[in-house]
Amino acid sequence: MRPNPVLTRLGYAPNARVVLVHADDVGMCHATVPAFFDLSEAGEVSAGSVMVPCPWSAEAAAESRRRPSADLGVHLTLTSEWERYRWGPLVHRNSDDGLVDQDGFFYRNQSQWVRPDASAAVAEMRAQVDRAVRTGIDVTHLDCHMFAMLSHGLTDGYVDLGFALGVPVLLTRQPAWVRILSAARLDAWEARGMPVFDHLREMPLDLPAAGCAETVKHILAELEPGLTYFILHPAIDTPELRAIAPDWRQRAGEYETFLTGAPRRFARDAGIHWIGWRAIRDAFRAGIP
Repeated sequence: MRPNPVLTRLGYAPNARVVLVHADDVGMCHATVPAFFDLSEAGEVSAGSVMVPCPWSAEAAAESRRRPSADLGVHLTLTSEWERYRWGPLVHRNSDDGLVDQDGFFYRNQSQWVRPDASAAVAEMRAQVDRAVRTGIDVTHLDCHMFAMLSHGLTDGYVDLGFALGVPVLLTRQPAWVRILSAARLDAWEARGMPVFDHLREMPLDLPAAGCAETVKHILAELEPGLTYFILHPAIDTPELRAIAPDWRQRAGEYETFLTGAPRRFARDAGIHWIGWRAIRDAFRAGIP
């Protein structure tokens, strides 16, 4: 495997194992906000991203202002998956754009889209980033909720938005992403300076929560050389979380497991480097012509 240019720029050896431990869904509900900031402050997660259309994103922004060292990006959101807890776009709720259902909420997943208007999707993404910036978040990166930006030709707008704003976006050479986007397109974006992760790993939300610690250890132990993006969905155990998410046990289990500090100690002892988005963003900005 060729050395990842991001790791080269940041001074890592070509065969280094480097992981970015990322908390998705910050602000989705209240339980996600203290979970992320607790873990971030303790150094047990590298970064997180906020779901700006969700009701508790304002709390996440307030905490970000209070704790500016937290590495927080925008979890660009065009879907609303829960059965009875829904959200919609910031810009407008025009069903002609193909992004919202008859009730004005985002569809539950991108498979329900028919012909989404790409320009409307990009406008919504831009509005979410703009609101995050206005509320005081030092946006370190963009990523995509449920990987919706891989659908219906939205990836170009997603990547172009990152270039326009000087903010890196999540891209990875995970096989499923390569099949959708092609290696040539990923290479072209990388040649222009956009970081591309070599691997993607995600904590499963469909396994028993009791095995969370062992799952984390297994994922870390099996990391390959290169730059890996490791996705978590930590949350504290609250009545609200239980009411919203059937997988609340797994989300709470992730929080409790990482709060012990054991995953980071295991990574350190295994020679795995822990990295955040802010360093990648700064290197990205330095390399933009």
